[in-house]
Amino acid sequence: MSMSSGHATLVASLLLCASLASAQLNQGRPVSAEELTRLDITILPDGSGLPSGSGSVATGAQVFAQKCQGCHGPNGVGGPFDRLTGGLGSLTTDKPVKTANSYWPSATTIFDYIRRAMPRTAPKSLTNDETYAITAFLLSVDNLVPNDATLDAKSLPVVKMPNQNGFVAWWPKRK
Repeated sequence: MSMSSGHATLVASLLLCASLASAQLNQGRPVSAEELTRLDITILPDGSGLPSGSGSVATGAQVFAQKCQGCHGPNGVGGPFDRLTGGLGSLTTDKPVKTANSYWPSATTIFDYIRRAMPRTAPKSLTNDETYAITAFLLSVDNLVPNDATLDAKSLPVVKMPNQNGFVAWWPKRK
């Protein structure tokens, strides 16, 4: 009984994969402590992991206009990308408006996302101060913080988000 060329190719590929899987490929290297520190920028809802720095609403308005408004529109509304503000109280309606301010349960999560992913063309390029300032500005648009607020690692975790109890907590509460 002879094998078709397609079947033979499949068998040969499987044999090659099996031999490679059993061989010591020695690919990669251990991650250094410095590299791990640069990568581990996780911020928890309680504020654990927030970096030093601070930012005011006024500074945030300036930075937002320079680095964010082109994608998200003035005050976080009307750009080609996601709407960031507004929608407060709409989640239980027939047309919920899910924004960072209306939907997200934690202000620290807004900071974390901005710090990791924005601006879209240059992720992780914002300083900690710029990220605190943009976060303060966005929260001020919907009066979640006062217009004269300055946020930092101590004040950001205590910002009460409208939907803070709208999610199931998958992690145990810290004692």
